[in-house]
Amino acid sequence: MPKKKKVSNAVIELLLYAAIIVMCVCVVPKYVLQRTIVDGTSMMNTLKDGDNLLVEKVTYRFSEPKRFDVIVFYPHGRESNDYYIKRVIGLPGETIQIKGNTIYINGKAIKENYGKDPMTESGIAEEPLKLAKDEFFVLGDNREISDDSRYPDVGPVKKKNIAGRAILRISPLSEFGTFK
Repeated sequence: MPKKKKVSNAVIELLLYAAIIVMCVCVVPKYVLQRTIVDGTSMMNTLKDGDNLLVEKVTYRFSEPKRFDVIVFYPHGRESNDYYIKRVIGLPGETIQIKGNTIYINGKAIKENYGKDPMTESGIAEEPLKLAKDEFFVLGDNREISDDSRYPDVGPVKKKNIAGRAILRISPLSEFGTFK
């Protein structure tokens, strides 16, 4: 093979590798899969402070979050770097109300046992709260300390502010795997 042909093939191969690296570093974390670190204890006992998670970002482009999914979202909009990890409780169009430790959706108590401790604060859901067609009501599993949709600084989460669904705990290795 002529020397020019070998150099040309080597340049093409380097460009291909460079393109693959750019895809892995820039495109995949922004649009497909991202590592996220749990900061705080608002999702105890499901997730702990410092857990490393993989967040899948494709599904919600084609479908809606489901009740009890664990999501990552931007409570102050995507222009902010702050993100929260919470559990979806209420879906678009539903009416949410919290009385004592019971969550009502459209007037019916739901059965769920994700809460670490009994809930004592209803926040804005003390009165019936109707979600808009693009809003979700989220709660942390550690409800006594969670800053979530019950409080005006977070409130219902707009779909456009949802980054993705937490699907896998990758660290600590002793707890590697999916979670409920």
